Amino acid sequence: MRQWFALKCIVAAGVLGVLAACAQSPQILSVNPKVSGGFPQTGNGQAVTLEVVDGRSDSVIGTRSGTASSTSTITVEANDVIPKLQAQAEGALRSMGFNPTRQASGGPTLTLTLSQLDYARANADQPMLDATQLQAVIEAKVDNGGDTYSGRYTSKRKQSYAFKPDWDTNNRMVSDLLGDALDRTFRDPQLGNLLAR
Repeated sequence: MRQWFALKCIVAAGVLGVLAACAQSPQILSVNPKVSGGFPQTGNGQAVTLEVVDGRSDSVIGTRSGTASSTSTITVEANDVIPKLQAQAEGALRSMGFNPTRQASGGPTLTLTLSQLDYARANADQPMLDATQLQAVIEAKVDNGGDTYSGRYTSKRKQSYAFKPDWDTNNRMVSDLLGDALDRTFRDPQLGNLLAR
């Protein structure tokens, strides 16, 4: 009987150890940002050359533990996120009345740069909780006939939790963050007005 109890304790400890290790394992996210629409209708079928680029120095956006040297890294790869941002930006331009293209057309150009995407530890608003501060920054540059316009659009989110967020939760939070940054970009009336000029 004692041997059976000891075996159960060993198995339980092993399971808890595996769960603890998984909870802090690295995460490679596959974000799915979505624009929400409601952008100003400024276009009239003009072709807009659109380019979306990654301006970050690293694809690691932070760690789940909040410490820089931790192995529990959270990664958003450029080859995953940039095509999705491109597709959403194209949809936003179409909804504004423009015709987005990836080939230089001699008309207006719009370059969007994902310059920052961070996942950092924050101070929780309540005791017994941890918190994460997320931030995304998209920089836009419009060029139309020699006239230029630049904008910087920041989306922030603070999330409190009792347990470390799992992959699904982190993926959803970062996706929503990027979608909000895109919304802020395309709701800037000066951006649309210069594209339409």
